[in-house]
Amino acid sequence: MHLTLPNRLSYGLGGAVYAVKEAAFIMFALLFYTQVLGLSGTATGIVLSLSLLWDAVSDPMVGSWSDRYKSRWGRRHPFMIYSTVPLGLGFVALFAPPDFVLGSQLWLAGWLLVCSLWIRTALTLFSIPHYTLVAEITQDYHDRSALMGQRTAFLFLTALLLPSTCLYFLFDAGADGDGRFIASNYVTYGWLSALIVWITATACIAGTWKFIGHTKIDPERAPATPGFSGLWSDFLSTFQNRNFRNILCYDLGATASYGITLALNVIFWTYFWELEATETGLVLGISVLIAVPIAMIFLKTIGRRMAKHDIVKWAVAIMLLDLSWPYLLRWFDLIPDNGDPAIFAILVIQNAIFMSFFILRIVAITSLTADLTDEHEAETGLRQEGGFFSVLQFTSKLGAAVGPLYGGFALDMVGLKEGMRPGSVDQSTLDSLVWIGAAGIVPLMLIAFFFTFRFSMTEERLLQIQEQISRQRRRE
Repeated sequence: MHLTLPNRLSYGLGGAVYAVKEAAFIMFALLFYTQVLGLSGTATGIVLSLSLLWDAVSDPMVGSWSDRYKSRWGRRHPFMIYSTVPLGLGFVALFAPPDFVLGSQLWLAGWLLVCSLWIRTALTLFSIPHYTLVAEITQDYHDRSALMGQRTAFLFLTALLLPSTCLYFLFDAGADGDGRFIASNYVTYGWLSALIVWITATACIAGTWKFIGHTKIDPERAPATPGFSGLWSDFLSTFQNRNFRNILCYDLGATASYGITLALNVIFWTYFWELEATETGLVLGISVLIAVPIAMIFLKTIGRRMAKHDIVKWAVAIMLLDLSWPYLLRWFDLIPDNGDPAIFAILVIQNAIFMSFFILRIVAITSLTADLTDEHEAETGLRQEGGFFSVLQFTSKLGAAVGPLYGGFALDMVGLKEGMRPGSVDQSTLDSLVWIGAAGIVPLMLIAFFFTFRFSMTEERLLQIQEQISRQRRRE
């Protein structure tokens, strides 16, 4: 079936649902619970990492469940439908903890844990089936990249424009001081997050409804082992694919390094670079508006001539270099002091470059994973799209769990406490924070770069695999 622009856009809107969670946990959860509510950085990091571990474990279960699920609405859409309302309500609860938990570190940590588990479980029920649809909607090597490009574009636009807009209008400095440190602002943010989830999820479900027939398959092509042992068997079977094993090793290193980067970015911008809330919002907003079109243009041009594994390789190398240059310029006194407009411009450029290649690496890896579901069927006779994408999410979240854990540890280690404001922290403390961040990020990214040389999938190879599958089906 030829994919129209509305087809791609409606599928892509599902990325916005996932992005609301990314924005909440990457941009605001650590800052809100440590610097506003007073929960220790270590406790916050441990809680957020525990919820990520559950998230990682639940992904394969939901993926395998959806692979086996049978209904008149197909294998994927029922999960997406029933998760939407609870997911939105989870954001309201996350940013509006009741008064009785605020006076106790234990109770506050418990509330954060419950809300995190609630949100992540509901999101898994939506995002894994949605993710999986890309391998079912189309078999074309480039159309899969186009679908993942739309999903990733909506993901980044929402994940960064949502907090960017809120930093500019909701968390800006007012009569009561810096809005980032006022608890009531976060209540509004929670409700706004819920509203965006409900609107985008509904639009995505409605727009992909026509593809329900694509998710229905012959029983002999679906995993059939019953019970929990069957789910565990599905999980393990994906590791039979050598390409996929190397992708998972790459992804563990990559997402762990990205998790640390994203967990500390807002802290660096607030304290090391001393950006105001409105400036931070503009850095995010301007850079994503630059990055998304650049990434989409790349996918339509060079991306159609370059194999997906090569895109990942170049993206990781460029992102690694991009993370370091502003800090090197600062330490060699080659840029002005904080407050100069040049600092703002440097951070916009750095973030735009990082996000452009971050988008490209996500699109390439996820599209390549869709191709590997065909390779797996050619080798085993089974369609396990949910299994593959959920295991990829499993390793991604295991890696991402390192981010808040390491970030909270770093805050406590350098002595960045509740109530400290930009400009009042010793430069030696800030330098130590950057060095601690680099010590976690760089080695992990180098590990990821090593594994980019160990997986591949070209368009020619995919066509050969799909022809083999067609022959196998004709013989049945």
